[in-house]
Amino acid sequence: MADDCPIINNMNTKNGNFICGVVEGFYGRPWTSEQRKDLFQKLKKWGMNSYVYAPKDDSKHRANWRDLYTVEEAEHLTSLITASNENGVTFYYALSPGLDITYSNSKEVLTLKRKLEQVSQFGCVAFALLFDDIDPEMSEADKEVFQSFAHAQVSVTNDVYHHLNQPKFLLCPTQYCAARAVPNVQNSEYLLTLGSKLAPDIDIMWTGSKVISRVLTVDSIEEVTEVLKRPPVIWDNLHANDYDQKRVFLGPYQGRSPDLIPRLRGVLTNPNCEFWANFIAIHTLAQWSRCNSEAERDRNESVCSDIKLETEADDGTEIPTRLPVNMYHARRALKNAIADWLPEFHRNRQASGFITKPQVITTLPVTPAVLAVVPTPSVVNTCIALTTTSTVSSVSTSTPQLSALADVCTTVNGSTGPIVMNSLLSETKVCTEPMDCNATPPPEVIKSEPPSQAESSVIDKPELVEEDVNSLDDNGAKMVIDSNSPESSISDMNDWNGQQLNTEDVTLLCDLFYLPFEHGTQGIQLLQEFYWLYTNAHLASASPSKPEGEEWHERAKKLDEMSKNVNKLFQKLNNISNKELMYELYPYIWEMRAVISTLNSYIKWLGTGKAGQSSSENPAVGNYTWFSKGWKESFMSGEQEPWVFRGGLTADLQRLIPIDGGSDLFVYKVPQTVSSTMYTIRGYQPSDNEQIVSISQELASQSAEQPNSSESAALDRLSLSRLTECLIQISTDICFIVEEECEDTEEKAVAGYALAFINAKDISSRTTSQDPLLEIIANASKPQNPSVMCCGLRNTVTDQSVSKRLILCLLAALRANGSCGVFTLVDRKNDELVESYTKLGFLELSQDEDNQSSCLGRVF
Repeated sequence: MADDCPIINNMNTKNGNFICGVVEGFYGRPWTSEQRKDLFQKLKKWGMNSYVYAPKDDSKHRANWRDLYTVEEAEHLTSLITASNENGVTFYYALSPGLDITYSNSKEVLTLKRKLEQVSQFGCVAFALLFDDIDPEMSEADKEVFQSFAHAQVSVTNDVYHHLNQPKFLLCPTQYCAARAVPNVQNSEYLLTLGSKLAPDIDIMWTGSKVISRVLTVDSIEEVTEVLKRPPVIWDNLHANDYDQKRVFLGPYQGRSPDLIPRLRGVLTNPNCEFWANFIAIHTLAQWSRCNSEAERDRNESVCSDIKLETEADDGTEIPTRLPVNMYHARRALKNAIADWLPEFHRNRQASGFITKPQVITTLPVTPAVLAVVPTPSVVNTCIALTTTSTVSSVSTSTPQLSALADVCTTVNGSTGPIVMNSLLSETKVCTEPMDCNATPPPEVIKSEPPSQAESSVIDKPELVEEDVNSLDDNGAKMVIDSNSPESSISDMNDWNGQQLNTEDVTLLCDLFYLPFEHGTQGIQLLQEFYWLYTNAHLASASPSKPEGEEWHERAKKLDEMSKNVNKLFQKLNNISNKELMYELYPYIWEMRAVISTLNSYIKWLGTGKAGQSSSENPAVGNYTWFSKGWKESFMSGEQEPWVFRGGLTADLQRLIPIDGGSDLFVYKVPQTVSSTMYTIRGYQPSDNEQIVSISQELASQSAEQPNSSESAALDRLSLSRLTECLIQISTDICFIVEEECEDTEEKAVAGYALAFINAKDISSRTTSQDPLLEIIANASKPQNPSVMCCGLRNTVTDQSVSKRLILCLLAALRANGSCGVFTLVDRKNDELVESYTKLGFLELSQDEDNQSSCLGRVF
């Protein structure tokens, strides 16, 4: 399964019992049996020795822990344990009974023993009990028997441990990090009880100072070792991503000095939900585990470089020369891992659908005041489990400290309800209730039916997904591969080497999705370039021939080149042979490409000099961006859990778009239709006139508009085509075009437009026309909504994000010219158009006397 992975000699520490490997302990869809067997082979080749089976949402691990395995499930689990043993990897079977177990009930304990006894009959010789993410309050029955919660857990764990004849055994405590210890690590009665009462050969898992720890220090490990009376096994959540819909972590293992190795019992990484995206995380951990912690090293050059801040002069791209082989350097480890990861992209793997990660139920809006995050009390579940049974830290506006509550990074990606899953009924897929585990056939090319009138909204229309019994992914989500997909548009990728991913491409991918507390080098460059270009946009028009003007345009070209590189990465990823990996990464790179392209489009528009002079010299900058005072430092410090800063680099780039209250325009569904078609927003060109008018007329005819002979008929005055033609004749200074580009044809076509006029009250002064529509527009203008606009997309554009990105560019351009509000005029009978604008945040401002037309607007 993993023949392409190079064999790495095991040069581990002097302690041959050091536990090192992977814990499958995340929330969301578990890995498949086939993926786990692939993992065992990689662990063997990389010199790692342990795997913990603990998928939170696998039915009989946690929710239904009492249920014994069926014959069919037993066969799959036995096969997994056998494969693990054959590769020299210890298979730890973990059970999480803490949600509803009664510790004092002997029948409950007997049920727990029987469950683990059953698994032992499958050949398992190592076990774990996990009491994480549960209510720390005992039941009334338990209070009558046990002195404390810790005593209850210790009693059951010791009993089970001895019943199984003292096998290898792990325990994950309820207070599993310093932030959860009450009142602190040294004085926690819970941890002290575990240390003194738990059988000494049972290993205890620990995540560090936080649930997700930026850095693990020697002092902190020595502190918890003293309390637990044994060195901990680190359950490392550095690469865990089940708490954030927009983040996947492809950066190296770092922030942990190799000096920790002799002070630990082991390290188990709990990585990304997406199996194939974990190559870097596991590979670099393997490199770290082989470091010689006793070697002489220049700390400023090697280990400490792992935890340098991005604000330092070194951009992190250079690897110090003459580093000893056994000395760990994160960027060198990343470089080695990327070289070994490249062949994985070209393995022939059948697509199995998108990964559905747990949904964040609570949306925490950014309030006008500067927010402060109150530390999460120890009694609440961790945000690793942001599900219906979990809570999040409360928010206060009383303290003037910086917070990063990024509701702008919310996406809609699948069902939000709990899903019962089972990964032990099929080798290649995860089954959901009802248990439908028929083999998934290869995705077929499905032709779209012409959209109905209801589906043909001008903007923000529902996505068209064809019904097909074979188009469901493992979570029941509809999945379609269209005619632009890699399955149909590229017959043989090897015919053109330019289409294959190279080291530079994968390095860019890793930099865009780096680590929880750090953006990659090229990600930082994107932030910096856009911010400099935006805040210095006045140089583009005020002094185009002077050195500062030349610098602006050169840096604009650099941003454009970076945007093109991301576009190429997107297209190359869609063409890889490993469709499983493609599906895992597609939602992330799809949105990242869209955001970067939008920023680049806006910068290009600024380069035309059409922004207002006073506004461009004093550009509006949001209060919650990467460049706001304290934001970057707070993000990188690790003092807050990373789910406080949801969205990562994608959200940080989005927040740079200079409009207020625009978070709703960042909420959209990731397409279930995998396509290499790209939609790019650009500035207006005179040659676009014909296409703009054509689109507006096409949409008007699809809306079945019937002109009325009455001069006062709203439809005659306010059809989309009429409004469009009126505005385009007056001014195209603020006009953006949606360009559709299909990779297989490389042809570009105009697919939509948006245009606006800044001061609608003065619109009549810009033309000699006597069109009565001009008076209507002028009268509809309000101080809060001074600008008029209209927009339209062809009904072939099914990507929901396109309309919102188009409106973002338009609003940002209006903001650059001093406007903070916009309106449009629509026929009230055109339900699709009214609904579409409503989805874009427009509210009804007024109606005409005949109740035939409406004025819709929004502020920004």
